[in-house]
Amino acid sequence: MENAIHQSSLEQDTPPTPPAPGSTRKAGGWKAIKYIIGNESFEKLASMSLISNMTVYLNSNYNLSGIFVVNVVTIWNGSSNIASLAGAFISDAYLGRFRTLLFGSIASLLGIGTMTLTAAIHQLRPPTCTNGESDCRHPQSWQLAFLFMALGLLSIGAGGIRPCNIAFGADQFDTRTEEGRRQLESFFNWWYFSFTIALIIALSAVVYIQTNVSWVLGFAVPTACLGVSIAIFLLGCHTYVYKDPQGSIFSDMAKVITAACRKHRLRTVVGSFYDPPVTGLDEPTTKLAHTDRFRFLDKAAIIAEPSEIDNYGMPNNGWKLCSLQQVEQLKCLVAIAPVWVSGIGCFITMDQQNTFGVLQLMQMNRSIGSHFKIPPGWMNLTSMIALSTWIIIYEQIYIPQVRKITKKDKRLTMRQRISTGIFMSILCMLVAGVVEKKRRDSATKHGLFTSPISFAFLLPQFFLSGMTEAFAAVSIMEFFTTQMPESMRTIAGAVFFLSLSVASYIGSLLVNVIHSATGKSPWLGGHDLNKNRLDYYYYVVAALATLNFIYFNLFACHYISSRGTVGSGTSPESSTDYHPRNRSESERENERRDLEMDRSN
Repeated sequence: MENAIHQSSLEQDTPPTPPAPGSTRKAGGWKAIKYIIGNESFEKLASMSLISNMTVYLNSNYNLSGIFVVNVVTIWNGSSNIASLAGAFISDAYLGRFRTLLFGSIASLLGIGTMTLTAAIHQLRPPTCTNGESDCRHPQSWQLAFLFMALGLLSIGAGGIRPCNIAFGADQFDTRTEEGRRQLESFFNWWYFSFTIALIIALSAVVYIQTNVSWVLGFAVPTACLGVSIAIFLLGCHTYVYKDPQGSIFSDMAKVITAACRKHRLRTVVGSFYDPPVTGLDEPTTKLAHTDRFRFLDKAAIIAEPSEIDNYGMPNNGWKLCSLQQVEQLKCLVAIAPVWVSGIGCFITMDQQNTFGVLQLMQMNRSIGSHFKIPPGWMNLTSMIALSTWIIIYEQIYIPQVRKITKKDKRLTMRQRISTGIFMSILCMLVAGVVEKKRRDSATKHGLFTSPISFAFLLPQFFLSGMTEAFAAVSIMEFFTTQMPESMRTIAGAVFFLSLSVASYIGSLLVNVIHSATGKSPWLGGHDLNKNRLDYYYYVVAALATLNFIYFNLFACHYISSRGTVGSGTSPESSTDYHPRNRSESERENERRDLEMDRSN
């Protein structure tokens, strides 16, 4: 979300206001990351304790039917993720990543505090429906409005936090050095690992309190955790590297497309481009080299007439002439689109466990021994344990052993990891379908609402969902962040969460379409899964995941080279030449010199 020419400079302020203009490399590194990861861990504890148990809370405290619960949860998740676009815009155009993170955290604190009120004040929700009641009272409109206000505040907070947390963490490393690039690559795994471990330790206790002790106390604990998260974040103010807001890439994208369409008849000539120097930036790699991909967009930067430039070397009309940097920024965004689509297909399968997976558990034998029943929200711990275990194995065992054998720091490529993650998503849905059929058959055979088979049968599908996240989600997030220039890292985070949002909306649409299409013999809907055919629905999602696997391996993977860089969409081998980070400094200097000679001629 940057303009091509950055001219702003901010005076140093005292914490919590960012203290430095532009960027400074005296701060940052792992000493700053410990505060960012601490903030992220407690924030995720607060938010995930709600996400993991929201289906149970709405079902047991608001007496909402299964299909309505699924719609509320998926639309809320989708809205939280799509709000990331607004957060990215505000961050890069006005507030910067630090302030956007801070204000987003405050909005989340208000939201989770409001949610705590819904549990504490019984007038804010309908009367509790006991097991003996066949007709439960539904919530009134104003009660739902209060609930949706709390969810809305949480979505606003997520919109500020999600696009900025990864980008702000990545800002702390100097990617001009080999050490900085290695640290950044490990950061993505350890970022995921650290807050996942915190969730495994604390989320189990929070979910147990919510389900078995008190929803009031169960919501008060994450509220306090979010307060701790904000405090940790502010404590690290003196260690952070800050980036100034420089403008919105959304308006730049519109200008590039408009200018390219206006000049579609012009012939592209090297040296005729408007390519002013980027000022006010400390790092030379921030300026993108000209690439040969998507050449139609280059026409937006062609100087058709001398009158398009004013006396100060600026375009008279930004909708007719754009800088080459604006064009290249849009190219970076377009180049990740095929992988972005593949990510959506992956995330649709992951969403199923937070809704239908929990509903399955609620109609299974949850007993461990004779006196303890596992809370439904605990099943998500299986996914987190699977993710954390893989990261430990990968970082602490696989990489060191491969380095010892090959004498090289060799990692699995992004293409391999994403492809493996998609394959895991297919297995996840197939296993879920088989388990659901067994659960339903067992319940109907004995004429029971709750199936007598153990909850342990659900562990494989939750495990596979965690492995899908470990391979695909982490890699896609890393791909988006590393393939964007540093000035566009916030938009990279927004694009990642936009894919989650689209996946949630498509999942909700799919649920409603299947519910309507199977009205006479419903696969979905109602309060009792035993009257549905959820297994058929899982097989449909597995079929979509299979199509996604074919699409990625036949098409989208060509936009990722063996080194993980954005390609042109034609040849993975040649794609490494297109990205400026794969060019040596001498190559960039030679290209700049050639362009200057072309202009002088």
